[in-house]
Amino acid sequence: MIKQLMHDPIFLAGRSEIATKEDLQTAQDLLDTLIAHKDGCVGMAANMIGVRKRIIAFLDESGRAPTYTVMLNPEIIKKEGAYGTDEGCLSLLGGPRKCKRYKTIKVKYQTTELQTRIKTYNGQTAQIIQHEVDHCDGVLI
Repeated sequence: MIKQLMHDPIFLAGRSEIATKEDLQTAQDLLDTLIAHKDGCVGMAANMIGVRKRIIAFLDESGRAPTYTVMLNPEIIKKEGAYGTDEGCLSLLGGPRKCKRYKTIKVKYQTTELQTRIKTYNGQTAQIIQHEVDHCDGVLI
């Protein structure tokens, strides 16, 4: 189900809790909401729809064809190649803000089947994941 976007910076600055199998509907709602906003958004975290759980959804362009991916409890376990960039966010008012990102990241996460995976991402997809994991940690750009 498509949800309303959260814009309260105090709520968004709170750390998200570990996601469990009871949160799979939130994961689906997050994906539905992201797809509904695909013209102006490539990633979302659950707190952006008012749920403080460690769930992210994003457009993964690292494969042959772009696909939407959902991660539960994502944790960046390795990062390389720091650079500065500007990012915007649907949840925050105002224009893009400066932030530090990494060209390559390794992420440990759970699938919606609750299977643990570790995967390396580069470029734009890595940047999107870092932005959404920041949301889970209560970090606003």
